[in-house]
Amino acid sequence: MKAQPYLFFNGRCEEALAFYREALGAEVTALMRFQDNPDPPQEGTCGGAPGAPAPSPDKVMHAEFRIGETHLMASDGMCGGQPRFEGISLALTPADAADARRVFAALAEGGQVQVPLGPAFFSPAFGVVADRFGVPWMVVAPQA
Repeated sequence: MKAQPYLFFNGRCEEALAFYREALGAEVTALMRFQDNPDPPQEGTCGGAPGAPAPSPDKVMHAEFRIGETHLMASDGMCGGQPRFEGISLALTPADAADARRVFAALAEGGQVQVPLGPAFFSPAFGVVADRFGVPWMVVAPQA
């Protein structure tokens, strides 16, 4: 058994995947659009909400991507509303403090720094940032 993060981007999944490719070297390993589904969802069937619109056919129904050794999943989702990533953070362990600075700066572009990257008793470079999609990341360089 394994647990994998599944991120819902409410219509911005493709943009998020491109951002993670650039910022983190992510590799997209699978991508299916709603139009690829042989039994597409109909209007009013989204999460059981009456009158909810069917998702746009060109939006991402399911994607899988890899950052380093970690596999994540993502989707545009089916319902309206803003993505909310509450109560979780994705932790990144770059190779060293220099790589931590590069990754942190890339994630912070268009995002919000919550804890500036700096030395901590457990790491030469630790910081917390919510990227432009609202996904919180903890960047933790290992001790030498």
